[in-house]
Amino acid sequence: MYEKKIPKDFSCGISITFEIIGGKWKPCLIDSINRGIRRPSDLAKKHPLANKRVLNLQLKELEAYGVVKKVIYPVLPPKVEYFLTELGESLLPLVDMMENWGSDFMTDFYKKQEHTDAEPITDAADLKVWQ
Repeated sequence: MYEKKIPKDFSCGISITFEIIGGKWKPCLIDSINRGIRRPSDLAKKHPLANKRVLNLQLKELEAYGVVKKVIYPVLPPKVEYFLTELGESLLPLVDMMENWGSDFMTDFYKKQEHTDAEPITDAADLKVWQ
């Protein structure tokens, strides 16, 4: 795994939680696996906007932290499935709360997106203005 030059500060629970489930797709992967979508190809179909490489990296990180367990069946071609561990199941209330909060805020979020005056930074010339 890549090691950053500046060490991360894990002096509070929030930083540890974000280290484990922080990432664009990790909560979605945990939720999908809980709902019975266990094969990597099915997870990729469930999240078509996610790059397969990113999904695989995030699944590996979840496995490394003990959130999911990877089972490789001895058949040809190899069959792989992911299951939540006890630690992964303990994260389900948190993932459910994130889903509920996002669903409750969705309408306001879309309204705020429509009224945003700022345009995204698209190239290095735009970035220099902000430096």
